Amino acid sequence: MGNVIDQIDRAVDMTAEIVAGIRPNHLTAPSPCTGWTVRDELNHLVGGMRIFAAELTGTDAGAGHDADWVGTDPQTAYATAATLDRAAWNRPAALASTVRLGFGTVPGPMAALIHLTEVVVHGVDLAVVTDQEHAVDHRLCDDLLAVMRGMDFDAFRRPGMFGPEALPSIGSPAHRRLLAFAGRELQPS
Repeated sequence: MGNVIDQIDRAVDMTAEIVAGIRPNHLTAPSPCTGWTVRDELNHLVGGMRIFAAELTGTDAGAGHDADWVGTDPQTAYATAATLDRAAWNRPAALASTVRLGFGTVPGPMAALIHLTEVVVHGVDLAVVTDQEHAVDHRLCDDLLAVMRGMDFDAFRRPGMFGPEALPSIGSPAHRRLLAFAGRELQPS
């Protein structure tokens, strides 16, 4: 899959383009994440990026995961989170650190993979629901899917994380296969 930090940078860039295309009328649309709107999912993503950055740099994120991270300007909120996130992951010792997550402490490489998964999957969710599938990095999705399939992913298939694998439509592109693996039920494209 290559350098996970490079992959995170690509995921952050991909998702930045998608977030830039989110319009106010999109924010109340249902997300592929069950029970969430586009705004809820974007808020979760921005909060997660800010919290990961704080964990990696030993600083205070300023709020908990359930806080309102996007406020009235989702694009600026994402841009701020992306800047902090990128700087934190690109520190020389980022992969040598341990990161405290909601379910426990994990070594840097595993934290990086978890974070990459969050940014890619939520970014793709947002692209699908806002009709921006053209902005998805298919190679990144395909590479991540291969990694996820090669590990014991069942530990993550619990309420609040990922659901059971769904069946993608025949001939689905990489991003839709990735979302199906993550348990997203999607309408055919």
